[in-house]
Amino acid sequence: SIPGWWIWFYYICPIAWTLRGVICSQLGDVETIIVGPGFEGTVKKYLEVTFGYGPNMIGASIAALVGFCLLFFTVFALSVKFLNFQKR
Repeated sequence: SIPGWWIWFYYICPIAWTLRGVICSQLGDVETIIVGPGFEGTVKKYLEVTFGYGPNMIGASIAALVGFCLLFFTVFALSVKFLNFQKR
């Protein structure tokens, strides 16, 4: 459980969105039964119950990662255009 004052960092972290997308795409449809302390069910159900990851999260992860790429490209382009540290 992430404390309330740190949850913003989770949502702006590209690595978290990447891991969410990979986990959902690779393990989100696995129907293998797993048994552990406090849980017995499929891998798919474990991801839904424990982390809240469902198959509909793949699109959100892709959209977030494309958004991050566009944001970083825009910041880079504006930095190259407007920041100049050369002294002549």
